[in-house]
Amino acid sequence: MSKQSLSLREKFAYGLGDMASNIVYQAVINVLMYFYTDVYGIEAAAAGTLMIVVRLFDAITDPIMGAVADRTRTRWGRYRPWLMWGAIPYGVLAAAAFITPDVSVGAKLVYAYITYALLMTAYTVVNIPYSALAGTLTPDQDERSGLQSWRFGMAMVGGFLVTVSIWPLSRLLGGGGRPQDLQLGFPFAVGLLALVGVVALFGCFAWTRERTYPGESEVNGGSRKVGVGEDLRAMFRNRQWVIISLAMFVIQIRGGLQGNVKPYFIKYYIQHDLTGVWGVTENFMALYMGLTMLAGVAGVVVANRLFQGLGWCKVAVMKAALIGSLVPNGLLLLVPRPWWEVSLLLIMLGNFCHMMFLPLLFASVPDTVDYGLRTLGKGALALYFAGQLFALKMGISVGGGLSGRILGMFGYRPNVEQTEGSLLGIKIAFAGAPLAAALLVFVLLQFYRLKKGWDRDLALPRPAVVPR
Repeated sequence: MSKQSLSLREKFAYGLGDMASNIVYQAVINVLMYFYTDVYGIEAAAAGTLMIVVRLFDAITDPIMGAVADRTRTRWGRYRPWLMWGAIPYGVLAAAAFITPDVSVGAKLVYAYITYALLMTAYTVVNIPYSALAGTLTPDQDERSGLQSWRFGMAMVGGFLVTVSIWPLSRLLGGGGRPQDLQLGFPFAVGLLALVGVVALFGCFAWTRERTYPGESEVNGGSRKVGVGEDLRAMFRNRQWVIISLAMFVIQIRGGLQGNVKPYFIKYYIQHDLTGVWGVTENFMALYMGLTMLAGVAGVVVANRLFQGLGWCKVAVMKAALIGSLVPNGLLLLVPRPWWEVSLLLIMLGNFCHMMFLPLLFASVPDTVDYGLRTLGKGALALYFAGQLFALKMGISVGGGLSGRILGMFGYRPNVEQTEGSLLGIKIAFAGAPLAAALLVFVLLQFYRLKKGWDRDLALPRPAVVPR
């Protein structure tokens, strides 16, 4: 089969899907913990437990969604329809998760559990089919990896929209910066951002096309005959997929910890002498987080250039990015609190390296599907991405849970001047986690075999691909 060259519009449209998903993703890992403790009014430890418990529910919903998506048959394809069907529930539930009901603390906690669980279910319904969609747009491995750069570049655009607007919008729409003001402002701010996400999901649905389905022959007409249990067993027997999923789990513990603690680090740990518009807490947080996101966009662009433009092996790029992330995060542990400009540059450099790494990690999943097809004879694209997304969400949840536990352990109290102990806890959670995560993932990648040209080197048969 000849190589399928994707148009610029279709690559952009595919990126719109993760821009939409990242509006929720960034709101969850960068805002929700802070919202729960400093605005909503529950303790840090309780918020951390909530994030872990809700994600256990994903152990059920993620593989179910992957199996359902793999077996969906419509005139639009298998995966694209879920973007259309899930878009509006996704937007509504995003806003609902940031509503503060006027009830007791116990009832608030129940409401938080319900809305967070529903939001993560909507995210699953949209993001698992979306992740699998890339494998159907083109059979070419290099172009699929390039799609991941579009995906994560646009994801950082979504993250930038969230981080630069949610703080000042919440203050503006709520009429002030007090917790009771922000309780009113947050759902309106998130609702506006979610509307952008809904439109982006419809754009992704409308401007992409499913063309190929790995591992299915023309004989069976493209219909899968393998059961879910058999798919799951084959997936866990695929050692290369297991390595990539463990790497995702570990690196997202880092993401959950650093993301959840970032607002506390900026608000309470960083000392600055800015006045005027940037002296307002919410505006300063938007500045810090927005510039961090832009550095992430640059990281995606550089990774794509090294991989596609210069022909580097994506595993080599991932290892280089992990090594590059060690220095800035190590220095963050040592930088004095008033050196806010230096801290900002180090955080930007750390996110630059992180976003060189993450798109290529996702781009490895279709390779593990191909590897499974060639070595085991089985590989279900959406199910593999469901397992990957579950590893991602469990990593974020463990990181989020640890952030709440660490803050509580070191004596954090919201909306007051922090003690030396609580400041130490914030610094350890924010700057220490990336160091450990990068080292662990680097070790894991030593066992990953699917480097550039692996399909030729292993001399295995190619999986059948069916044009649609």
